[in-house]
Formats: sequence, structure tokens, C-alpha cells
Amino acid sequence: MIAPSTFGLSSEARNLHWLLTNLVEEVPGLLSVAVVSSDGLLLLSSDPGRNAEARRTTERRTSPKGSAADLATIVSGIGSLAIGAAKLMDGGGVKQTMVAMDDGGLFVMSISDGSLLGVHGAPDCDMSVVAYHMALFVGRAGHVMTPELRSELRQSIEATTMEAAK
Repeated sequence: MIAPSTFGLSSEARNLHWLLTNLVEEVPGLLSVAVVSSDGLLLLSSDPGRNAEARRTTERRTSPKGSAADLATIVSGIGSLAIGAAKLMDGGGVKQTMVAMDDGGLFVMSISDGSLLGVHGAPDCDMSVVAYHMALFVGRAGHVMTPELRSELRQSIEATTMEAAK
């Protein structure tokens, strides 16, 4: 799991970390959460292990292969596919995408700068509660996602990944 330290980050980056942590802790049944840039790079992820309810209801499972990078790849791909479908169908912008599976759900929501918020939820999570809290996150995060902040978040994730590899 990638859970970078917020030490040394700007107040905007620390605020986004706090918003993501709050999302995971407030919504029962979330397995993994990731924010992905418009070019598919992982910007931010939350350690779902902190969500005790998710651990209890899904002890045998982890998020996709246990990797935040895997979730980021899936979110990016689904987001791109949904945008392409909307263009072909003259449907306008994509606000959210949901994939309902036998053993869980995947929710993807657009952030104003083209980034995506992706949530992997347990089968028993309340989809309306997940969507509501994701919309709150997007509303609060969308106006601060500047190119500088995206760069800072990428560097933080890369540093954490390098540290974990040691």
C-alpha cells in the first residue's frame, strides 16, 4: 500500500491527503481509493487497512492484486473508455462511472482538472453513500488540483515507492 508521509508537503497536498483519509474512514466498505491524473499516473492513494469495517467484511480480499498502482491503471482505463464512449454517443462530459460486480463495485468520478477519483468497494457497501462522499471529495479537491500540486503529489508517490523498495 502506498501511504506517503505528509511531512514537507504543501498545505494543499496535506489537505488532499486528509480528504482522502477522511473518505476512507467515513464510508464503510471501501477497500481502496486512488486519485489518478489525466495521463494515468497515480497521484494519491489511501491505505484501506485503516478502515476496520472494510477489513472485517472482506478479510479474504485486498484491492486489485493489493496494489494502488493496479487500481490507478484500472481507474485510468475505465475513465478513458467512458470518455471515448461519451464522445461517440454525443453524451457530453462523463461525471461518474460505476461497475457493479458480484463481489464489489468500482466507482470512478471525474475531478475538474481531468483527474479521476476511483473507489473499489466491498459488495455490501452502500452505493449511494459512496457516490455522495466521492462527490464531496471531488467538490473540495477539484479547485486545488493545479499542475504544481499534481507534480508535488507524483513526486511524493515516487519517493514513497522508492523508499518502500529499499
